[in-house]
Amino acid sequence: MTAPAPTPSPVPSENVSGADNLREDIGERSETIGGILNRLDTFAVEVGDWRISSFDVLFTVAAILLVLAFAWGATRLTRSALRRLTALDGTQRVLAEKVATIVIWITTFLIGVDLLGIDLTALTVFSGAFGLAIGFGLQKTFGNLISGIILLMDKSIKPGDVIAVTDQAGVQTFGQIRKIGIRAISVVTRDEREYLIPNENLMINQVENWSYSSKNVRIQVQVGVSYDTDMALAEELMLKAAKNAQRVLDTPPPTVWWSGFGDNSVDFTIHCWINDPEEGVGNVRSEVLKHLWALFKEHKVELPYPQRDLRLRQSGELERLIAVLEQRGEPPKPEAQ
Repeated sequence: MTAPAPTPSPVPSENVSGADNLREDIGERSETIGGILNRLDTFAVEVGDWRISSFDVLFTVAAILLVLAFAWGATRLTRSALRRLTALDGTQRVLAEKVATIVIWITTFLIGVDLLGIDLTALTVFSGAFGLAIGFGLQKTFGNLISGIILLMDKSIKPGDVIAVTDQAGVQTFGQIRKIGIRAISVVTRDEREYLIPNENLMINQVENWSYSSKNVRIQVQVGVSYDTDMALAEELMLKAAKNAQRVLDTPPPTVWWSGFGDNSVDFTIHCWINDPEEGVGNVRSEVLKHLWALFKEHKVELPYPQRDLRLRQSGELERLIAVLEQRGEPPKPEAQ
């Protein structure tokens, strides 16, 4: 009766085969360095079929640093080359930079896997769990990434545009888009407040873009004058004040509209246009009003102030009150000597 053949004991599999290939190649070229590497390889930790040595750890760290340096350098060189291309406008340049960055990092990941000699079939379970995590945990992140690329492709929002934003208190202001990132866009207002708005919000919500098709923005300046004023002269001075403002455009020209008849004033609205809203609109209103103040003073145009007419109806009680007040107000008679 023949004895059963002995079952071979399992040999721990190498987790990083790229490290073993490198160690063998170096050992064939230099016995001294190969001996040092072999010595490092003897310090290992075995868990089941997995074996990780100190040389594997050093090789993995060096490989990761190498591929990261490659990705960082390739990204900088690509951006520098794209910025020198005059044929691309700002939006096309940003879009090309984002696509190139994504391609570079995917390529870097594949190079790193190949360099380390990792068997991707061993990561089947991990890749399934990772895909599930992407589907649930990173859904918004990838949604913002795709939204940013779509925004750059259709040029509805691009760096340099001026858009209206609303803060948490519900107060609306405006700001200039400084950067469109992977997750959000950066909008900087005139008071240097920076809003980070997710790209997906700009895709599904209404956006007020002041410079989508044209950068011309109309500014309204409210003015009131007294009812006794020469209205034709007041209109002429308002137009002159608007034209004297440095940033107000000549075309379209400024206009003056009658807004209504108030309690104390005749109300006007000065309409003027600018083409650089990123420089602010409040300072333009201030400049127009400053010129108008000087012109009104020069031509003695009266500005309104609150006035009230008080009418007292005749009554017996009112007459008695007036009599009492008159008696109290009479000076004392001098005494006879």
